[in-house]
Amino acid sequence: MILTKQQQALLGGEKGDTMAKVMKTLVMYGDAFNAEKMVPITGAYGHTVISFGIGVMKPVYELYDKLLSSGTVSLQKFSADPRPLDKNVPSSFLQDIVFKFMYSQQARCEEQLRRFGIMSEEAYTCACYLPEVGNIPKRGDILSWAESSAVVYANSVLGARCNRNSGMLELMGSIAGFVPEFGLLTDEGRKADWVIEIRTDKLPEAQLLGSAVGMKVLEKVPYIKGLDKWLGTVLNDGACAYLKDFGAATASNGSVGLFHIANLTPEAAEDGEKLIREGAPVYVIDDAELDRVKNSYPCIWKDLDATPKLCFMGCPHMTLQQLRDWTVRVEEGLAAAGYKKVRIPTVFTAAPGVIREFRASEYAPRLEASGIILSYICPLMYMNNPLSKKMPVITSSNKLRTYTSARFYTDAEILKMITKGVN
Repeated sequence: MILTKQQQALLGGEKGDTMAKVMKTLVMYGDAFNAEKMVPITGAYGHTVISFGIGVMKPVYELYDKLLSSGTVSLQKFSADPRPLDKNVPSSFLQDIVFKFMYSQQARCEEQLRRFGIMSEEAYTCACYLPEVGNIPKRGDILSWAESSAVVYANSVLGARCNRNSGMLELMGSIAGFVPEFGLLTDEGRKADWVIEIRTDKLPEAQLLGSAVGMKVLEKVPYIKGLDKWLGTVLNDGACAYLKDFGAATASNGSVGLFHIANLTPEAAEDGEKLIREGAPVYVIDDAELDRVKNSYPCIWKDLDATPKLCFMGCPHMTLQQLRDWTVRVEEGLAAAGYKKVRIPTVFTAAPGVIREFRASEYAPRLEASGIILSYICPLMYMNNPLSKKMPVITSSNKLRTYTSARFYTDAEILKMITKGVN
């Protein structure tokens, strides 16, 4: 790898042994992917995936302490993934004990993030790119992020450039101010390896379509034709919310870090089919294919007929418009069923900044009246313990379905279940 004089000096110990080790780690990372050089980070803010103080990760917090004690802190402010705990989310006495044990390092972790330079106490969300959070990269910005759903959104919808980094490496990039140039940071790495043709009778469920695409292309870049028929050619709030959920599913059910939507996303709107590699295979998705994908999902509930005890919506975190739209949908569903409150305990999750804005609106008391709980937590972190895994939890998030025991249903199915019940 060819390093600049500044980078060579850091590697040689000009700013101490700790910074030299940070640079050495980044160089080894780049060497593993045959990167020829480092490139400066140009995004205004970083984002770290490590936001949860799980006890078994003590070596991470010890490394954080070492970095901080040597003055090796981030050169840029950053956001972080959601917090794992919220006392307002339903849990049993035993679950509370397990949570307290699992996340025994939470206070320590958050204090370390403050010292590293987190943007604010509201900057804990997987959807850091929302306007209420403020971490919105510009097109062409070079980033050092790790959260898979944020990386794919930044690359695809915003046109920034970021590889799917691991936790810790994203912070090291922010500390050094450089990342190795390879993969999705290059023009060649952003070309499409697959063509996806959408031939459905209506707009496909975002999470279901993303799952189908992710499982087919894995880590490759897809170029998707036909979605503009339903989404239009302008990245408005509705289209961005759809692509947020679609992208999260491609990233969790595959390893997609970038997708192109014909006539809609920045690079596809500008360069069109010139982005497609010669000989790229074609995957046709129609209604029957989406049904096949959905029916292939396993359910690991001990009792497949169990009555759901909890519903999570918002993985990744919901947008302000999604909260408004779902408030109306829940109200209408309850009115049609003759109920005033949801039949299944339901949690909507969103970024703290989004929640603040929502609570200042007319929709907040209406959502509260329906019995739905609004929380800032990460549903995945709630689910990843032995007691929660035994609970029959439902969701329309393919990411949550993939990483936990939660059972997947479409948005329409979820609405029916929480407003009318399952009996």
